[in-house]
Order: sequence, then structure tokens, then C-alpha cells
Amino acid sequence: MKIRLPMLALVFGLASPLVNAQMLQPGLWELTTSNMQVDGKPLPDMQFMLGQLKNLPPEQRAMMEQVLAKQGVTVAGNGVRSCLTQEQVNSDNIPLQDPKSGCRQEITERNGNVWKFRFSCPKAQGAGQAQFLSDREFLTKVNGTFNASGTQQQGSMETRAVWLGSDCGTVKPRT
Repeated sequence: MKIRLPMLALVFGLASPLVNAQMLQPGLWELTTSNMQVDGKPLPDMQFMLGQLKNLPPEQRAMMEQVLAKQGVTVAGNGVRSCLTQEQVNSDNIPLQDPKSGCRQEITERNGNVWKFRFSCPKAQGAGQAQFLSDREFLTKVNGTFNASGTQQQGSMETRAVWLGSDCGTVKPRT
């Protein structure tokens, strides 16, 4: 459990570090992470991790969900959900991660619908690529190092983001 919860928090924070404003629809997005590894060892899939969250004592689960909600992320469906406003889509800085996290990303190469990037956070850094399949779906692959539990570890993961619709419902956009 020591690795799983910090990695789960990292997944929620870095699932989609970048996107292009012209390539995406505003509205509700669901991000599902797969092929997560830490130090070369596979971690359970997203469904298992979401199950772990649901199995927490009610107080801990509520606290974790509240922290995520403040970051504009809701646990639902097959992953986490995030809301993008039209203003966010029109900008070059889509805040799918918490703007207060201290994380920064930089696009290092753009080649059609595939973009390469690097990111740096207080406890994580690395690189990856995003492939935009349409304005309603994209994939990311990320590799990096993180120090979520006091020990430097290597990690990797893939994320699929799918647009669910223009209405975000109760999911609030990140500000």
C-alpha cells in the first residue's frame, strides 16, 4: 500500500500534463491510467486502485476525494474526471493538473498529432509524449522519477483521455 497510494496521487496529478487548446473539446473528460510501473515492477491497474480507494474507511475516503475535488478531479467511471472550460481550451495552458502543485511542463517537440514533453514537479520529473487521436481522445505515455515516499523511484504509465460531453455536471474546472 505504501507505493500504491503515492503512485495513485501521482497518477491523478500527472495523468495528462499537457494538451493543445485547438485539439480538444471543452467539457467533461475521463482519464484512465494503465501500464503503471514502479522500479520495473507492474502496479495494479486503475480499476484495482479505484477499488482500494473505495475500500478506505469512510473518513479517509472522504478526505482523499475532497483533496482531489479541490484540484478539479473527481473519481468516477473508469478513472478520474476533469472539466475543461472553453476559456481553458482557448488558452495554451490547459490546467489538467493542480496549478498550485508547483509542476511545470514544456513541449519539446511537435510533430503533427504527436507531441513530446518534459515535466518537473517538486517530487517528480520526467518526459513523455501525447498522441492526439481526435479532439475527443488522446493518449499519453510518461516516464520519470518520483519521490513520493522518501525514496527515489523510477515510474512509467500510460493514460487514455476521452471526452464525455460538454456538460461537466458536478465536476468543477480547475482554477
